[in-house]
Amino acid sequence: MPVQIQRLRLGLLLSALICAGAVHAAECGSTGAEYEAWKTATLRDAAAAGVGARGLQALKGTSYSTRTIAADRNQKSFKYSLPKFLQVRGADTIVAQGRKRKARDAAFYAALEQTYGVPAGVIIAIHGMETGFGGFMGDTNVVSAISTLAYDCRRSDFFTPHMLAALVLVDRGSITPQSVGAKHGEIGHTQFLPGNALAYGVDGNGDGRVDLTDQADALTSTANFLAQKGWRRGAGYQEGEPNFAVIKAWNAATVYQQAIALMGARIDG
Repeated sequence: MPVQIQRLRLGLLLSALICAGAVHAAECGSTGAEYEAWKTATLRDAAAAGVGARGLQALKGTSYSTRTIAADRNQKSFKYSLPKFLQVRGADTIVAQGRKRKARDAAFYAALEQTYGVPAGVIIAIHGMETGFGGFMGDTNVVSAISTLAYDCRRSDFFTPHMLAALVLVDRGSITPQSVGAKHGEIGHTQFLPGNALAYGVDGNGDGRVDLTDQADALTSTANFLAQKGWRRGAGYQEGEPNFAVIKAWNAATVYQQAIALMGARIDG
């Protein structure tokens, strides 16, 4: 089946779930006390909307993730000044390693830029910032984390579509009920939320499947995400330049956006 048709069908499924109001039938909560009741109602709604048996079984097996909630309430680094943020996140190390990676895999990054218009520095800076170039891709169950955030009243509307996408990913075999990722359910080398993994994931290594724990797939998917969000080939990406707005689509924190732009420029030289 062509990728465009797969994505269209996925979009229609998620739109149907949301527009029908089914995903709002289960009440959110601010503690884990009502999680099991929420899960029971959400299982019924997801089944009625067309989520398959494997996805439903994955949701059924989830538990309320206190570690996810703690992380969601404690994102202190995004409140730092830019110099402090760069220091805490190890910007100099990311840049130094990033330059070596760009030189070592020059053909790969050149091909990405030729196809998607996104220069290597931005992709490499995101890779370094998110997981230390794949050194740590998370230790939290993906489906439990994203389901916990969909249940939690703080940002239920934002995370519910990503929860549904995670169930579809399980149905498709792209992840399993045991897959681990970051505390907010992000997946792989550059930490895609499940909905973005479905919408923008690309088979970068040519093996016929999208696996964001594979570096080539993850970096190609990252370039595709930025391109689809409006990256302008050849335009600048520092603050005030056209492509800085596209970096905002990757992460909503201003200090993160600034850091990516600055590190990317240093890597690109």
